[in-house]
Amino acid sequence: MRRACRIELSEEERATLEQWSSGRRMAARVVQRAKIVLRAAAGMQNKAIAAQLGCGRDTVAQWRLRFRDKRLAGLLKDAPRAGRRPSRRAQLTKPIVNATLHKKPENATHWSTRSLAGELGISPSMVQRVWKMHALKPHRVRSFTLSKDKHFVEKMQDIVGLYLNPPERALVLCCDEKSQIQALDRTQPGLPIKKGRCGTTTHDYKRNGTTTLFAALELAEGKLIGACMDRHRHQEWLAFLKLIGTQTPAGLDLHLIVDNYATHKHPKAWLKRHPRFHIHFTPTSASWLNLIERWFRELTGKRIRRGVFKSVQELVHSIMNYIEHHNANPRPFTWTAKSDDILAKIRRANASLNKMATT
Repeated sequence: MRRACRIELSEEERATLEQWSSGRRMAARVVQRAKIVLRAAAGMQNKAIAAQLGCGRDTVAQWRLRFRDKRLAGLLKDAPRAGRRPSRRAQLTKPIVNATLHKKPENATHWSTRSLAGELGISPSMVQRVWKMHALKPHRVRSFTLSKDKHFVEKMQDIVGLYLNPPERALVLCCDEKSQIQALDRTQPGLPIKKGRCGTTTHDYKRNGTTTLFAALELAEGKLIGACMDRHRHQEWLAFLKLIGTQTPAGLDLHLIVDNYATHKHPKAWLKRHPRFHIHFTPTSASWLNLIERWFRELTGKRIRRGVFKSVQELVHSIMNYIEHHNANPRPFTWTAKSDDILAKIRRANASLNKMATT
């Protein structure tokens, strides 16, 4: 009489299988296989497992044996099946990839599946399969700028050091202004969201004035110090520094991370009279080093972009209300990138740019 093989699990394997079996983002076939192995490890027979999971006994037996032979890795991929190998794709892969990477169409900035297929005399589906196989996405683009600051390394290491190893008895604050925030009122009310249709807003709008948000993000706890002002000159920046001083414990030094905007460099005499303030400038064209920019993105996406404001006062009230709710349950942004990793990535980018310049 044939007996099913016995399944024994380590604690790590059991934890992984339990995670897979209840994971909503896992493929359904992997979820089923994880459930099969867990029940097999509990001593259930193939017949009982099949009845409980609504599959065949042969399926249960197959994945029981596959796990015994290949463990967790065997559940993630199906075994190779017989069939004719795609010979035409093998012939066309190189010309498709070369054209995608090194050529451009005459009347466009990038290839589409149809334009490249027409250029090479093949089907668009063939181009799509090759692009998917090599993770090529010509329709997508990301912006970037490499800093040309002569002191980039020193400034970057200084700021990353503050993030990863903040000084004792001190607060690290990421500061900046979000200027020219417009109070926009739509010309007509937007249509509400409903099943099968997203919410809508009119494309035209009425401008009702602007405000500038001065904000400081406290690194350790993620709390915000903010103030909206009509302008963003050095007078307003100095007033905001005084606000930071009143809203932080007097016995702590304050390390402020700011960009190279001229306003930030103006109050030198005031800073000398207040030695608890220490200013750290980001390199030019490296605003990504300042974590306040990440919070500004949250503010724009969640409160400003789709908002309707009939006056500047209404806009200011909405911004300050957002800050108040943020501070009620703050969540700090955690910086994880090390200086060496950043420098390695920049070296690769410079090498690519130099290679393109010489070709």
